[in-house]
Amino acid sequence: MENLSIIHIDMDAFYASVEEHDNPKLKGHPVIVGGKSRHGIVTTANYEARRYGIHSAMPIFMARELCPSGIFIQPRMERYREVSNIVMDILYDVTDVIEQLSIDEAYLDISDIKQDPLYIAKTIKSEVFKQTGLTLSVGISYNKFLAKLASDWNKPNGIKIITSDMVPEILFPLPVKSVYGIGKKSAKKLNDIGIFTVDDLIRLSEEFLIELFGKSGGEIFDRIRGIDHRKVDTSRERKSIGSETTFNGVTNDMEILKSYLREFAYEIAQAMKDKGVQGRTITVKIKDENFVQHTKSKTINSYISSADEIYIIAGNLLSEINLEKNLRLIGLTISNLISLDLEQLSLFD
Repeated sequence: MENLSIIHIDMDAFYASVEEHDNPKLKGHPVIVGGKSRHGIVTTANYEARRYGIHSAMPIFMARELCPSGIFIQPRMERYREVSNIVMDILYDVTDVIEQLSIDEAYLDISDIKQDPLYIAKTIKSEVFKQTGLTLSVGISYNKFLAKLASDWNKPNGIKIITSDMVPEILFPLPVKSVYGIGKKSAKKLNDIGIFTVDDLIRLSEEFLIELFGKSGGEIFDRIRGIDHRKVDTSRERKSIGSETTFNGVTNDMEILKSYLREFAYEIAQAMKDKGVQGRTITVKIKDENFVQHTKSKTINSYISSADEIYIIAGNLLSEINLEKNLRLIGLTISNLISLDLEQLSLFD
């Protein structure tokens, strides 16, 4: 049997689903999780809300205009982290080769497990539902790009397998923005020359794509032919604790960006509390519409773990970055970590 060694799991409308589970009266209504102020942004919208055109990173005021009857809820990061930990524990019961991408998304490498990948996927779905009452979508394939693509195929609560004999034909109808490495700016470049689908894209030579996109052009050329050599990276834990998001569109609205930093700060503070650590280097990361990445860091004298302190420093760092272009990604991390036990000892040294 073909080596279907990579599983990608993605919780369905995670924050909104947790809210619906905890308050069943919300079910069947459009639920939007995000900051309540006019300048807040949508963190997650359930599938009923998405029918109104609401999506993550949309300003709350715009979401209210699109869906006046929507139920707007402030995020409860501590609760989401608690549910996420349950889900991740279930995954670690399957394998230790896990790359957690975010609070609700992860890759698993199951190449050393003898069981049928479909059986493993169904077991994960069943166990997550049993322990949390939530659904997730699973993609199974022989590399990361196709597994992630597959998990998005039948959302919500779906399973999809993509095998090598299905590639590249299964990809042909997809819009070019579905390809990992093609963002909004790159998609527009392609659209401007009449390339809208993977079927169009696959007709372009590797040389042309490299000329258009640089090194990533070669990766895109391979990817749409089912080639992706990226490994499941288990080293993400735990020199730092952080969170980031890629926007559906692009923005340089400072209020929206700071809303993200505030949510990240609370998420990071809860993760630090769970792990019993503090840190003293705060880093803000951005990626602009041309995929150029910038970071700005500050190391302070004392160790901190307070969300408010992290947010204040992060906000100052963001204001020091020259935002000439729109951003497609923002992230926040804290590093230079120390165990609370060690910090206690050092006070009495």
